[in-house]
Amino acid sequence: MDIILQGNAILRHALYETFLHLHIALVVVSIAFLWMHLDGLYPQKYLLVVIIFWVAERSTRVLLLVYRNVGRGGTQAELELLPGDACRVTIKMARPWTFKPGQHGFITIPSVGLWTSHPFSLAWSDSESHTDSEKAVVVTQPDILAPSKPCMSMIVRRRNGFTEKLFRKAERSPLGRTTVTAMIEGPYGGRQVLHSYGTVMIFAAGVGITHQVPFVRDLVAGYANGTVATRRVTLVWVIQSPEHLEWIRPWMTTILAMDKRRDILRIQLFVTRPRSTKEIHSPSATVQMFPGKPNVDTLIEMESENQVGAMGVSVCGTGGLSDDVRAAVRRRQGVRNIDFLEESFTW
Repeated sequence: MDIILQGNAILRHALYETFLHLHIALVVVSIAFLWMHLDGLYPQKYLLVVIIFWVAERSTRVLLLVYRNVGRGGTQAELELLPGDACRVTIKMARPWTFKPGQHGFITIPSVGLWTSHPFSLAWSDSESHTDSEKAVVVTQPDILAPSKPCMSMIVRRRNGFTEKLFRKAERSPLGRTTVTAMIEGPYGGRQVLHSYGTVMIFAAGVGITHQVPFVRDLVAGYANGTVATRRVTLVWVIQSPEHLEWIRPWMTTILAMDKRRDILRIQLFVTRPRSTKEIHSPSATVQMFPGKPNVDTLIEMESENQVGAMGVSVCGTGGLSDDVRAAVRRRQGVRNIDFLEESFTW
């Protein structure tokens, strides 16, 4: 009963670390008492199988963690302070894995959260980058050069607990940047593929953009290379303030400069809390900015009227946005060839 009560979403979000440790401790205690309760009985063998599987799973995770992060200089994390109560975490892994859109990993930073690990979406993968201090432009080597330490980046929004400590550490550092020892476990996810859809709509709210950016990059690259069926991609990102654009500015700059990008990609930005109308301006016909919240049903209807092939609608954001997108897609299923794909960034 205690384990069920701790699984309540409200308590889990407010006290994540407390929930995690108590949850694990109570599971261990429950199994121990169950073992004693079944002492000498045949069903104890079934419990032994469960324990063996659990130990094997934990041991495998530890071995993979050591393999990915120990040796070759170890794994380092660069923390960079960003506007809008966020920081960019760039992981330089000792032994990186092959990056795929939709992946996430569990990061551990001993100087911030001791032994605790926390899940975050991987927003970008590239070679090590350096900054031109005069122009403040991030210069990145092409992936094909295969540098010694490829990087994987994520955006962490400040909440409480670990994310608060992480933000404070970056905030106290000179120029808002610091490098710390870290470990990352993964990859997890990355099974969702959008290549077969002729039309793709991608919705994101706030930091949910971290899950969606790799899909945009993947589809634009695939279109230019002729390896995907996709012919139309629309990204709809809902943010509270224009300063949140800084979270992904270097990555979006790379995407906007990609070959044939204008032929396939349109971006619509909705700012819900602009300080003034002067903050709302559209850079081009393919990148537009609007004040307020989007009318999801209208946007999906407009896109479906020009639909090419099957249509995939993906969302990663707040519960309200996900509900709106889901309802709009459901109303059109059975009439049009359209699928709904949801990624929740809650825990």
